[in-house]
Amino acid sequence: MPGSKRINKYLAESGACSRRGADKLIDEGRVTVNGVVATLGTVINDGDVVELDGKAVIPEESKIYIAFNKPLGVTCTTDRRDPTNIIDYIDYPERIFPIGRLDKNSSGLILLTNDGDIVNRLLRAEYEHEKEYIVSVDKNIDEDFKEKMESGLPVLDQITLPCEVTILGKRRFSIVLHQGLNRQIRRMCEHLGYRVTKLRRVRFMNIKIGTLPLGKYRPLTSSEIKSLKELSSRSK
Repeated sequence: MPGSKRINKYLAESGACSRRGADKLIDEGRVTVNGVVATLGTVINDGDVVELDGKAVIPEESKIYIAFNKPLGVTCTTDRRDPTNIIDYIDYPERIFPIGRLDKNSSGLILLTNDGDIVNRLLRAEYEHEKEYIVSVDKNIDEDFKEKMESGLPVLDQITLPCEVTILGKRRFSIVLHQGLNRQIRRMCEHLGYRVTKLRRVRFMNIKIGTLPLGKYRPLTSSEIKSLKELSSRSK
């Protein structure tokens, strides 16, 4: 954000609180600037790091939301020691991190952002958010397969939540999940004697992968960001 501004205005414009609420947070010593507790007279300049309760506060216009079509072999980790990490692969000019995970051996849509608040809200209420996948398996599927997948199967010592399955071909189907257990779709298929040969996520909540090329990213549209925030704000 170019120029300088008082700390309470900065907090209010970031969406963290109202101007009056900012004054209260500052008085309580909950706001720091570059690691130093702020006062009501503190002025924010370019490059300053503002934190509320230890979490970075980013102005709305500086928040980044991108959709990435992840190829196979890329790991959804910010650990740069992992040579397959998603951050080095994308090589985005600013610090971002993925919302949730997508298996290394799966491809498709994953969102990345620098907005820690929306990440926390989405991950806390993961079971409320739809994620859609296109899956191929090694044997023919039928209505019995569809019904068993939809009704729930034992995975990691629990029964999966009901989901929606649409048969797309002899060995291909779409599935909409409301949860994200580790390797959930692969484990569900394995329980029924099938092996997943290809798995691709095509939708996360209201965001669709569309025609985004493999290995490329795009910024979310203003309408996508608005819907994403509305959905996350309704999370329990």
